[in-house]
Amino acid sequence: MKTLLFSRAIFNRNNISFLYGLKPVIVEPYYITRNRRGKKVLFGRIKGTNEIRSFEYERISNIKILGMQKFSPIIPIIPLYN
Repeated sequence: MKTLLFSRAIFNRNNISFLYGLKPVIVEPYYITRNRRGKKVLFGRIKGTNEIRSFEYERISNIKILGMQKFSPIIPIIPLYN
């Protein structure tokens, strides 16, 4: 169920909100994968920061797709060296 919600949010570029542990988070989701320990994780950017973080599925609860808020992914540009 979580995968379907996250996949739809990624495809439509919708922000999502959820509880991570007990902390409320608003995220721009980028992709879903497994980490080195084999646990499913969601990678995304926390709203208002430039940091991409991973969120373990087992700690995510109370997922809501924020349909009215869409985002454009930030693509980091490597600085050119002279």
